[in-house]
Amino acid sequence: MNEELIDILKAKKGFLCDMDGVIYHGNRLLPGVIEFVNWLYAEDKNFLFLTNSSARSPIELKEKLNRLGLEIDESHFYTSALATAKFIKDQCPDGSAYVIGDPGLMNALYDAGISMNDMNPDYVIVGETQNYNYTNILKAVRLIQKGAKLIGTNPDLTGPDEEGIIPACRAFLAPIELATGKSAYYVGKPNPLMMRTGIKRLGVHSADAAIIGDRMDTDIIAGIESGLTTFLVLSGVSSCETVKDFPYRPDHILTGIDEIVSCLGLK
Repeated sequence: MNEELIDILKAKKGFLCDMDGVIYHGNRLLPGVIEFVNWLYAEDKNFLFLTNSSARSPIELKEKLNRLGLEIDESHFYTSALATAKFIKDQCPDGSAYVIGDPGLMNALYDAGISMNDMNPDYVIVGETQNYNYTNILKAVRLIQKGAKLIGTNPDLTGPDEEGIIPACRAFLAPIELATGKSAYYVGKPNPLMMRTGIKRLGVHSADAAIIGDRMDTDIIAGIESGLTTFLVLSGVSSCETVKDFPYRPDHILTGIDEIVSCLGLK
């Protein structure tokens, strides 16, 4: 039993936790998650699920986890869709956008006062979606050529699901960037815009918080740059081999949430 790790976990007042590859794969809850969340509640820890996925709203994420057997209030979720909507509202109040994305992103933008516009929008915004096709790629390219600014909800190139690795937001943006010669501005992790808001909502000082994620290029670097203790779990995208490709290291590498649960003696 790693007594040092136990002490670190118990001393932290707050936890930022990624979702895809950490909490679930697709519609499969990962081992140890229920026990870990129960421990967070029992120990009165502040926690926030900080996800780069823009597909679902906090209410939809709450309902998804509920269907998987985990009850968590919607206040514990913050998504790249919400971060993107906040960024657009701050930059261009009453602005408009052409959006390639799912309802979580659309609803966040509507709630922020951003209108949908496929004629002369201020922005083209791209997030994860099941409705990605040549027609909307072509539309996005033409609008950007007319002056619309390109925004990506997050820089994830790939993501995990039940059957392996799948294309994610940055992969969707690649043909648009290549065709227009314009680089997107990415709002999600590791962008400090999203991290600052996440830590503020967590309600604790960064020195008293930890981030648990499955990606070196978003979760871990975001945690390092924000002064958080970093836990990389190997249940998602990054592996022991790919960790070696980066010039920085997480504070701790674990197989998954189940190792935290085992370490704390919760099962």
